[in-house]
Amino acid sequence: MRAKGARAAIRALGMGACVAAMGGAVGTSLLNDTGWFPDWLDVRGEQRTRYEWLDRQFRSGRLGGDQALALRTSLVADARLEAVGLVLEGMDSRQYLSDEGSPVDTTMVDTLELLQAHARWDAGRLVPGGTSTVRVGRETLDLGNRRLVARNAYRNTINSFLGLDWLWEGDGGGFVRGIWMLPVKRLPGDAERLLDNEPGWNTQSWDLQLQGIYTEVPMRVTGLRLEAYWLRLQEESAPDTRRRRLHTPGLRLYRKPSEDSWDMEVEAAVQFGTSREGVGRAGVDLGHFAYLVHAGAGWSWGTAGKPRVGVRFDEASGDGDPGDGKNGRFDTLYGARRFEFGPTGIYGAVARANLRSPEVFGSIKPARGWEAGLGWRWVWLAEARDAWTPGNVRDPRGLSGTEVGEQLELRVRWDALPRNVRVEGGWARLFAGDFLRRAPNSTLEGDVNHAYMEVMVGF
Repeated sequence: MRAKGARAAIRALGMGACVAAMGGAVGTSLLNDTGWFPDWLDVRGEQRTRYEWLDRQFRSGRLGGDQALALRTSLVADARLEAVGLVLEGMDSRQYLSDEGSPVDTTMVDTLELLQAHARWDAGRLVPGGTSTVRVGRETLDLGNRRLVARNAYRNTINSFLGLDWLWEGDGGGFVRGIWMLPVKRLPGDAERLLDNEPGWNTQSWDLQLQGIYTEVPMRVTGLRLEAYWLRLQEESAPDTRRRRLHTPGLRLYRKPSEDSWDMEVEAAVQFGTSREGVGRAGVDLGHFAYLVHAGAGWSWGTAGKPRVGVRFDEASGDGDPGDGKNGRFDTLYGARRFEFGPTGIYGAVARANLRSPEVFGSIKPARGWEAGLGWRWVWLAEARDAWTPGNVRDPRGLSGTEVGEQLELRVRWDALPRNVRVEGGWARLFAGDFLRRAPNSTLEGDVNHAYMEVMVGF
């Protein structure tokens, strides 16, 4: 993004605007239009209701279909006084219709929580050659293309972090952003309390830290932009952790979609350090080395309907030899996956770990306020002896092959009241491959269908 665009995006996140991650579904604040608040105070809210349905389970140890009614409500207040500001955001995420056989966890439920509470200082030319913005407190983050750190859009709960966030925007374009954060742990952690939507005040600790630096520079002649980053996750010993001590450096080169033009994106990252084999498992730390590769290209037409077609390829390493004392499975940290891999929630059949997966996709805007997308993705394991992580299905001997299956996804959006009401529906089908039909702990009896319908209202 350009320097001005970077500042706009960071301010949107500072306001806690869910719309930034949701593609601008709601943006005009009806609360502000009432005249109840002074000019220096921006207040807005959002409510999303989504029904999800699954006809059979692909997760190991679970049988039968599932359903969920996911509710997410947020209220944001952004006070701006000259060069300083204060942001508060409360969020309530709940689920209904689930039962003891449902995969309910803290990605679905986070009841009555303070998602953001931070101060902002527009520090001007604190560092020569550009302007600086500093934030201190609890906030949500979108870094790069959101594969490693993201403010979740589709998911019913959102990652947040407590710490220091510094953004420098150069006079000639480009930016540098540095963070030192304590990731917030969502509570409660037990499924029984989550099924009852019981609140549990989220917490953070010095035992879990995330540091990173992102920088981006424009390549004006080609229209490309180059991004480089380094993330460090430091996790100390605790009963519910894997003592991850990971470094993740990476590069990303991209060109944004525009009419009658091609776009592209290539990202590669390596990951090294140490991690333990299982959560809370006693024993020595394993040497960790993994990698991530993404490549894609597309073409957009400026004709009626604004059609776009493209191809993508994703690979995230797996652990090729479970008994060699090393861990080769890529850890996506706090990244999002819906924007590339299809619906999550009670579905989520594709994840950025032990994955090799090409996709062809297309989108069209047939009428004002309408948008439809279609994608066909092939899913293989990168390593036959490692797990297919979405379903926790594994063949330790590697005799079941690597073909997980194919995923067909359709999505339709309608901005019923532009900027204030959006309706979205989607369907995905996982065509089971040989691995899911043959793996020893697979309970899958055939293909899987998933559908959802949601309404999002901004106020």
